[in-house]
Amino acid sequence: MIHLNNISKQYGSQIILNKSSLQILPGVRTGLVGPNGAGKSTIFRLITGEEEVDSGEISCSKKTVLGYFSQETGEMAGRSALEETMSAVAEVMALAEEIAEMETAMAVPMADDELTALLERYGDAQEEFEHRGGYDLETRAKSVLTGLGIGPDDFNRPVESFSGGWKMRIALAKILTINPDVLLLDEPTNHLDIESILWLEGWLKDDFKGALLMTSHDRTFMNSIVSRIVEVSNKTATTYGGNYDFYLQEREIRRKNLLASYRRQQEMLAKEEDFIARFAARVSHAAQVQSRIKKLEKIERIELPPEQKTMRFSFPEPPRSGDDVVAMEELGKSWDLEDGGKKDVFSGVSGMIRRQEKIAVVGVNGAGKSTFLKVLAGETQATEGSITLGANVSVGYFSQHSMDVLDGNRTVFETLQEVMPQDHIGTIRNLCAAFLFQGDDADKRISLLSGGEKSRVVLATLLARPLNFLILDEPTNHLDMQSREILLEELQKFTGTVLLVSHDRHFLHSLVDHVMEIDHGEMRLYGGSYDYYLRKSVALQE
Repeated sequence: MIHLNNISKQYGSQIILNKSSLQILPGVRTGLVGPNGAGKSTIFRLITGEEEVDSGEISCSKKTVLGYFSQETGEMAGRSALEETMSAVAEVMALAEEIAEMETAMAVPMADDELTALLERYGDAQEEFEHRGGYDLETRAKSVLTGLGIGPDDFNRPVESFSGGWKMRIALAKILTINPDVLLLDEPTNHLDIESILWLEGWLKDDFKGALLMTSHDRTFMNSIVSRIVEVSNKTATTYGGNYDFYLQEREIRRKNLLASYRRQQEMLAKEEDFIARFAARVSHAAQVQSRIKKLEKIERIELPPEQKTMRFSFPEPPRSGDDVVAMEELGKSWDLEDGGKKDVFSGVSGMIRRQEKIAVVGVNGAGKSTFLKVLAGETQATEGSITLGANVSVGYFSQHSMDVLDGNRTVFETLQEVMPQDHIGTIRNLCAAFLFQGDDADKRISLLSGGEKSRVVLATLLARPLNFLILDEPTNHLDMQSREILLEELQKFTGTVLLVSHDRHFLHSLVDHVMEIDHGEMRLYGGSYDYYLRKSVALQE
């Protein structure tokens, strides 16, 4: 379907891809993985024609319809949410008008050869219209918007009234509504909650029949969708048959085999070079020396790929808190509305959070999960009821809002120095390095950092203080898979208490031992793992 053959691409002196090849095959779902900066987004831009290869060839049928979702929403204004979504299929709607015009023309008498030509064009147009799902465009657009959390009440809302995250959902809805032959998705789950992720997962598995190439930091989502992985790393693309978990296992096997081959080759080269050095000056061994020199010149040297840099940190042993960390009594929160009314977020929450519990707060989008965390963290006041912190409880709070309030004029080093003023420069530099801000990177200004880098800075500030109660609102949102795994491992080992909101199901399955569900303003408590919660909640619905 789409073939990238021996492509090379570089920016200045930085080589991104060097004679790399990969294929997008009909109906095959492929995951694109690799470290940040390896070239994943570059491959998307090369396929869409936004950029050109330096050498090599990209072949694709002219009739192939591409749909590309990136993290750029573009300009959105002057339309409703539904109109904006429908704008993506303007070509198909124009095709419908053309078909109608041809049907009108066929009612008028004409010469046989003209009618034959018209019928041929009409047949081609109908086939294309049907192929693009033209008969149910508006129904499909509404279904996609609803699946992504934008219901009928919001179809006619001006698109500019939506926040950035919701505009991302509309941008994704536009691409899905196209129903393309090849779907290119760059981090489609970044701004989705669990319900929307589950809907997208089902849509891709059951409704979408085309080819898929996607990146995602959501391990469960990737495992559920793809049957093939392409790893972009070390200037090349390597294909693995299987899902993400299979790729991790197979990559480790290949890495060990490569390392063994490298060591064997190094031993052989050392022996040959030793022989050449010992007998180079002896005439009696001249022929043998020359033969071995020529042999070494012809050998293709095995190169080991550089080790990928990952976060390396451990939460310090927290001071022991009391067994009762937080007591909640008839806790409630409402927001004042512009029209003078009130919106109840949750109410009547009573219960106890105990030491060393790892609790997930779950619920549909807009249920009040983040607000509940803010109340417990002291970021906003409860409207009713009370919160009592236990003895010696020290709270650390992470949220997307925390990233926004970082001082953009400060450097990474200065940001950490502010929260640990008594520590030596070397200690602060070591903490910077643990979160991949090494050397000059520690002197980068916050305003120049990516979302993932800002997340790492906020996480680093949590390590700078002796905390025993971590309240985490979407801590994995901007982190790559490797960073997520390291954060997961450290939270599993953390001996304090954790309360978190996350849409990463792998994270929830692997970490939590209690679940709090907010549903229509009420809180339900589940004393068990995330799997236990899923089983019980399904049973309640039945």
